[in-house]
Amino acid sequence: MSWDDYFAEDAGAAEAEGRGKSRTVTVGWTVKWDAKGSAIWAPPQTFSRSDPKASSAKSIQACPAAIDFDRRHFVIPCPVDLELAFARDAQGQLKLMDNDGEKSAMRPQGRANMFIVQPSNEWRHPERPILQFTAPYVFVADEPCWVVQTAPHLHWFPEQRPGVQMGGRFPVHIWPRPLAWAFEWYDISRPLKLKRGEPWFYVHFETENPGARVRLVEQEMTEELDGYLNSIIDVSNYVNRTYGLFADAQRTRPAKLVKPK
Repeated sequence: MSWDDYFAEDAGAAEAEGRGKSRTVTVGWTVKWDAKGSAIWAPPQTFSRSDPKASSAKSIQACPAAIDFDRRHFVIPCPVDLELAFARDAQGQLKLMDNDGEKSAMRPQGRANMFIVQPSNEWRHPERPILQFTAPYVFVADEPCWVVQTAPHLHWFPEQRPGVQMGGRFPVHIWPRPLAWAFEWYDISRPLKLKRGEPWFYVHFETENPGARVRLVEQEMTEELDGYLNSIIDVSNYVNRTYGLFADAQRTRPAKLVKPK
């Protein structure tokens, strides 16, 4: 069997469907942003390329494995223009600054609403600060589905960021909490530059049927979803190992949460 035949048939999908597992999984997305200015959060975008037409049938543009991999990713655009940098004060302590100063597109209150520097005792390394940005995208599903958040590795950036994005994975059919964007700053001599509209991070989804397609739809913020979200948001402020709460959350979860707009 050729690779074309293998992927064209979505190997294993028919067998999984026969076991009662869907070939299409609907995932709702919405934004839970309590501050004003919710228009800054753009809809997730299906990843796409603008490559020239393939000149050969063996070109990477025609590779079924590469095509299948790409089309499973969704791009979350960056919401702001911002350039941050670290400096040391007179006591040698690191201090985060907005490099644009008075010309910054963001006011201090906006920065305070959007991100924090994690306490140094929560860093993975004493010389690598961790920033955590609000990224209030909520994904929800009514059948088993995990969201996977990664750095935008399919895009090329002329100037690389001075650290690494910290990824994450959790079940959105049980725990549809808002995302966050966490950045571990390796080279504090270099600024972190974020540009509105550029790829900020990706999400893709894992389902019980590996061959299933995900249909991403804008979600209505129903009373049921809002109430369920409020029961699980910020629980990490009170307990460790929040994964241990999944069973309790599932018992109180409404039977149906997904409701497309």
